[in-house]
Amino acid sequence: MRLDQLLARNVGCSRAVARQMLRESGIDPLIEPEALPVELRIDGRTITIYDAFHAVLNKPAHVVTALTDAQHATAYDLLRDAPLFDALRPVGRLDLDTTGLLLWTTDGKWLQRLTHPKRAVPRIYQAALARPFGLPPPDFELDDGYRPAIVNLATIESEHQLHPSLLRPADAAAYATIAVAGGAYHEVRRIFAALGSHVLALCRVGFGRLELPRDLPVGRYRQIQPDDVCP
Repeated sequence: MRLDQLLARNVGCSRAVARQMLRESGIDPLIEPEALPVELRIDGRTITIYDAFHAVLNKPAHVVTALTDAQHATAYDLLRDAPLFDALRPVGRLDLDTTGLLLWTTDGKWLQRLTHPKRAVPRIYQAALARPFGLPPPDFELDDGYRPAIVNLATIESEHQLHPSLLRPADAAAYATIAVAGGAYHEVRRIFAALGSHVLALCRVGFGRLELPRDLPVGRYRQIQPDDVCP
C-alpha cells in the first residue's frame, strides 16, 4: 500500500505534500496492509495512520443524523476529531429525538452489508411509553401495510435494566425493549402506536451483537472493529 496516499487521507493534505513529508522524515513510502494502523513520527508529532475507521457514537437528542443541516446540530460534528473524518458516513439513521447507538464507518461495503434488508441485522431499542402496550397479533402490520420484523418485544420490569442514555420523562407509565430486523422510517414509534401506546423517549441500545457501552458519555464516540457488530 502507498503510505503517501494513506497519509494524505489521514491528515487532509495532497499526495505531493504527503510524499514530501515522508521523504523529509526518512520513512519508506510502502507499507504492508496488516501493519495498519501504524504510528509515524513526522515533523516532531506522532500521527496514527488508518486505512479505515469505524466508530460507535452515543447520539444526543435534538441532533440530526446528517453531514450538514441548516437548522439543527449534526451528529457528524461530534466526530470532528476522529480519524478519516471526511470519509466517515453513518450506518443508517436515528431521528432527531432518538438517542443512543449510531454507527459510523469509512468502509462503504461494510455499511451496505449492515443495512441491506437481506442481512436483517437486528436493531435493539429501549422506549419510555405513555401507556402500557398490547401484544402484536400474528398478522401484525402497520397502517400502510408494512409488516415489521419484530425479533423481540418485552416490558422492562426493573429500573436497573434501563440504559443510562434512555431519557426518562416524568409522565412515562411503562418501559419496553424491542428488537427489529429492519430500519423503516419511524418504525419503532409506529409499532408502539399501533399497539395502543405512544413513545415518549427512544434510545437505540444495540446493533447486531454490539451493545451501546453504558460508560460511553452522551455525545462521545469510541472506535470499534467490524466484528464487534456482525461477523
